[in-house]
Amino acid sequence: MAEDSAPSSSMHPSFVGVIRQRERLRQKLAGIRHKIGIYSAKGGVGKTTVAVNMAYALSRRGFRVGLLDADIDTPNISLFLGIDGKMEPTLPLKPLDVGGIKVASTAMLAESSERPIIWRGPMIVKMLGEFFENTDWGELDYLLIDLSPGTSDAPLTIMQILELDGFVIVTTPQRVAGINSMRSGLMAKRLNAAILGVVENMSEGEPSESTKRVAEALNAGVLGTIRLNAAFDLYSDAGKVAVFEDPSILEEFDKIVERVINPG
Repeated sequence: MAEDSAPSSSMHPSFVGVIRQRERLRQKLAGIRHKIGIYSAKGGVGKTTVAVNMAYALSRRGFRVGLLDADIDTPNISLFLGIDGKMEPTLPLKPLDVGGIKVASTAMLAESSERPIIWRGPMIVKMLGEFFENTDWGELDYLLIDLSPGTSDAPLTIMQILELDGFVIVTTPQRVAGINSMRSGLMAKRLNAAILGVVENMSEGEPSESTKRVAEALNAGVLGTIRLNAAFDLYSDAGKVAVFEDPSILEEFDKIVERVINPG
């Protein structure tokens, strides 16, 4: 059935709802040229590091960029960027301008960044909907979405309701990270989402055998490697963006975004 045709009355109501929401979002987000998810089923591999620095590397090239923290219950982008300001809890939500990038996160709606956000799946899904349907992103060249780890509600919802250019899969050289990153990529492919490539974080320089296997299993290339560098912790703790502070880190991320912008 063509996606634009009317849903069949014999369809399950939940599927009909997904189709209708997907169409609403297509129209609502028509001003965003490219939407890219930064993802891994493994926590702790540096998805937020990759998302933040890719966003600012793109912005340095003159692109209009938005950055969404879709890790709803454990948001960290505001910590990485040293954001103290809050979004007004009224609709439409207005992302904060942080160094020329539009940033949105549940951390900017919560009373305190230290208090836990204890929500079940339906509430997380509802909040994701607010960030897409009821947030004023305006005109953007790129919206980067920092997903939560795992293969459950939040990433599943994004894959179902959004028309993405695809996903950047983040991994590290360790075998366990590779296995979990492969799972996340295979989940995306099963839901007909494209894999733009794999990034190896905390690297020794050349892609590990584990990362090569991930890329091969996903029929994708390695977009680049980010060397293990203690400076990342110092910059993020200080709310600074690494690509602005370290020319070698900027070089690594420039290679990654170049391959995303100009694939092949």
